[in-house]
Amino acid sequence: MRVKKDETTIIRGTANVFADLGYADAEERQTKLRLARTINGIVARRSLTQAAAAEKLGTDQPKVSALAGYKLDRFSVERLMTFLTALDQGVEIAP
Repeated sequence: MRVKKDETTIIRGTANVFADLGYADAEERQTKLRLARTINGIVARRSLTQAAAAEKLGTDQPKVSALAGYKLDRFSVERLMTFLTALDQGVEIAP
């Protein structure tokens, strides 16, 4: 929907900011973001240090740091789901 007011055009976005920005892999990026947000929330609630989180996730601290900073290009959706499993979380794939 476009609304024009005082020479400013406002365009209402969708639920996926990556699609709004024109990324070809918008759905994958959105999925990674949702998974990372969940993982980071669990790590924070459990008050895990990055080193402790890395041990629990079976990875190294720099990767946990990248995850905490939402630098997700080096992570696959499958790997992020594996991290959730390592944190004793069930993962369900639904359409």
